[in-house]
Amino acid sequence: MQGSLKMRVIAGVAKGRKLYTPKGISVRPTSDRVKEAMFNIIGPKVIDTKVLDVFAGTGNLGIEALSRGASEAIFIDSKAEAIELIKKNLEITGLKSKAVVIRADVEKGLKNLIKDKQKFNLIFLDPPYGISVSFLNAILFMLSSYLLDADGLLVLERPAKANPITVEGLEIESIRIYGDTALMFYRKKGHE
Repeated sequence: MQGSLKMRVIAGVAKGRKLYTPKGISVRPTSDRVKEAMFNIIGPKVIDTKVLDVFAGTGNLGIEALSRGASEAIFIDSKAEAIELIKKNLEITGLKSKAVVIRADVEKGLKNLIKDKQKFNLIFLDPPYGISVSFLNAILFMLSSYLLDADGLLVLERPAKANPITVEGLEIESIRIYGDTALMFYRKKGHE
């Protein structure tokens, strides 16, 4: 899949590099405006973090985190065209040495990470807007129970009109609305 170069890395070592975006609508990347707002909220906490980008699409969020100083990122997506875009974008930003790209059904990919006892400080979850709430709840439960570090942050991108999702063990730290997009920031209950 040959996409166009419309998005960019906003800050860090790959600042200004253009990223490939998909042709068509099978992947819905986070806009630069929303991404910039998200990373302004996250701030310097991204430095030296281990990042998981779920439903990674173009790899836009994980790549931005790597550019801003994250130590490593794992990208999971089930679509071949998304995997191709992520690899291409990692190549053009010079960040592929810090990344692992996994093509798998998201649930299966997460189960493999759980089996490997992986933990992440920062998790991006940008599911397709048509995903069922019950499936999304199952994914959030897996992430919060097994993969999110005790002090970690999980960022969920949803339609602005969607209701917030409550997940056992997680608390919503903040909800921000940008046009038709909502960003929901979750932390583990009882975090310091």
